[in-house]
Formats: sequence, C-alpha cells, structure tokens
Amino acid sequence: MTTSAAHLERLDDALYAWLPPRRGWGLANCGLLVGDDTALWIDTPYDRTRAAEFLAASRDLLPPGADVDRVVVTHANGDHFWGAGIVPDAELIATREALEHTHFEPDPRQQHALVRDSDPATPLGAYLKAHFGVFDWSDTDPVRPTTLFRGELEFRVGPHEVRLTALPPAHTTGDLMVHLPGQGTVFCGDVVFASTDRRPGDHAVHWAGPLSSVVDACERVLATGAETVVPGHGPVLDRAGVRDHIGYLEYVRERAHAFHKEGVPALEAARRVVAENRFPELALPERLVITIGTEYRHLGPAETPNVLDLFGEVAALAAELET
Repeated sequence: MTTSAAHLERLDDALYAWLPPRRGWGLANCGLLVGDDTALWIDTPYDRTRAAEFLAASRDLLPPGADVDRVVVTHANGDHFWGAGIVPDAELIATREALEHTHFEPDPRQQHALVRDSDPATPLGAYLKAHFGVFDWSDTDPVRPTTLFRGELEFRVGPHEVRLTALPPAHTTGDLMVHLPGQGTVFCGDVVFASTDRRPGDHAVHWAGPLSSVVDACERVLATGAETVVPGHGPVLDRAGVRDHIGYLEYVRERAHAFHKEGVPALEAARRVVAENRFPELALPERLVITIGTEYRHLGPAETPNVLDLFGEVAALAAELET
C-alpha cells in the first residue's frame, strides 16, 4: 500500500474515508466504496496532485480488474469537485443545481492565476498564498458532470446500495447527501464542518443558506438513521457529533439575527461573533464573514457580493486577529 493510504480510514469492509491529516481551506474529506468489479468515489481532492494520491491509495484496495468508474460530488466547490479530472472516463454525478454554483467561482486555471499573481504585500494576497498556495491547478481543466439529477437517485456499487438525495440550498445551491444504508453511513459534504475534542476543526463557511436550511439538512442526515456521518471537513462523527454541530449553527444564526435587528453591519457582526470566542477550538474564525454575510442577505434585500470582495474582507479580519 502506498504511503498516501495513511489518509484512508476503514469504515466498513468495503467503505473508506480519505481524511486529510490537517485542517484548513481546501482539505476536504472523500469516500471510497468498493464493489466486486467497480468502485465509487464520493467527492475528490482539490488538485490533481492530491487526487492522484487518492487514486493510488484507492487502487491499492480494489479487486483485480476494477477501477474507479463512478464519482459523486456532494456539491460544486472546487475542493470537492476539481480532482475528478484524474478519472476522466468515470461517470460524474451531481445535482442539476450544482451547475449554478460553478458560475459563482473562478475555474481552476483562473484560480491558479489569481493565487500565483496576488500581491503578498496586501492582506488579500498574503491570505490567498498562505491558504491556497499549496495547491496546483496550472494543468487542471474545468470538469463537468456527466449525470445530473433532481430529487433522488439510487444505484448500486456491486452489492452495495447507494441513495443520493438532493438538498435545498444550504452550503451551496447544489448540495446532496450520500446515504449508504448497508454501511449505516452518510457522506454529507459541507452541510457539516466537523470538530471533536480529539480533532478540532474549522469554522463553517456557507455560501447559499439560510442557516435554518443548513440545520434542516443536518436533520435530514440524522433522519436516515445512519450511525456514522462523514462531513465535508473534519473528523468522522457519530449522531451526537452532528447534534453538536447543529448547536453551533443555531448559535451563529441567533447572533446574526440579533445583530441584524440592532442594525449592525454584517462585517462588524462577524467581528463581534469572533470576539465572543464561543468556540475557541475552531480555526479560521474569519470565515464567519462569509457565513454571517450570507445570513444577512436572507434577512433583507442585498446583492450577492463578488467572491474576491468577500475574500478581501475575510483576509482583512484574519490580519486583524493576528495583531
């Protein structure tokens, strides 16, 4: 087995979770479900280098003659999606709504140029290089799903049943969850950003919202009855861990609504929530700029900001917190 396979955690005889060894932007969890002569990926790493490592580790576990021939992406953020180019012949499955989100972000080569050419003397440039400079999208073309669905989709990977359920807008406009009833497991993408005492995670970041929809999505995860939940980022959770995350989401929602009612601008509201330090174990508190800004847009008419403008505010707050 390759050294990269150290990232793989066995959840079941046929199911594995690819867990990055540290937290941070772009370091997403993925899944591997192995059939008799077939295999499924659930999400992909951010760039071709990491996707190639995941593919090598996956192939170490496959029966002779089998390969990864199907990929499900839980949403269209690049850190779950762009690595699919490493298996170009695989069926790539996503919700129809996921395509809408791809228009909100730069494509891989645009993002590579943006990070490469950013000025490290500015807060934004320094932030982009610090958090995204480790990835390489210089040879990554945009990927496009080959199978799109609405509602629900079921199929099998060898003997294993797979149930996909499209979710209302929550983390993005195209979220889905992957329920594997035979394994008692759900992969829920970025509906959940997990943390435990043993392995602290990061603050959540949500682009679509509102947070009540994110909470509802978490409840739908629990309604499957699954005992094991693999979040988009952070450690594998049990049901109690999902409940803990719901508590976090409800806290952020309550504070955002309270500050909005007082007329506090979104950026200042994020700054105040960070200062409350309710969850000191979570890294990247500056991401609350995005999540609270998203919630504010649901509380009153506001235009969706440019992603670079958002990251400028995120970077500025991160620089404040470092001083």
